[in-house]
Amino acid sequence: MEDHHKAGKEVLLELVNFEMPFGKYKGRVIAALPEYYLTWFSRQGWPPGRLGFLMQNAYEIKLQGMEPILHKLIKLHGKRRY
Repeated sequence: MEDHHKAGKEVLLELVNFEMPFGKYKGRVIAALPEYYLTWFSRQGWPPGRLGFLMQNAYEIKLQGMEPILHKLIKLHGKRRY
């Protein structure tokens, strides 16, 4: 259980530090991508690898109404580029 909890924390921290590597929002942290942009990817297909995984997680968090958690994490632990 502890490993799962630790993994969840690591994903959240990655969401506020991993930058979008391409496109209109290049350089913006994944947690700060607009929901409409993530919705488009959910319909078209997620990028492969870690980027797609993180984008899916950000999308689900936003869909569940938990976006304020991401904003707080960005302020506390994230890069300032959003």
